[in-house]
Amino acid sequence: MSRVNVMLDDDVRRDLERLVPTRGRSRLVNDALRKELLRRKRVEATERLRRLRRKSATFRATEILEAVRDDRHRP
Repeated sequence: MSRVNVMLDDDVRRDLERLVPTRGRSRLVNDALRKELLRRKRVEATERLRRLRRKSATFRATEILEAVRDDRHRP
């Protein structure tokens, strides 16, 4: 575990001090940061998938069905 210094807006600090017991603050900040980082990772992954999709070939449903039917008859 590491100690990190961060700057908080005054209103956020006041609410944190008022609403969260001293021993629960690190856990709250850690959990909130973990959720936000996961959200950002998902956004990043979604954007990578969108870029890949634009580069990849697209097929019509009829082409996919034809390929599946051909594959079923292959020895």
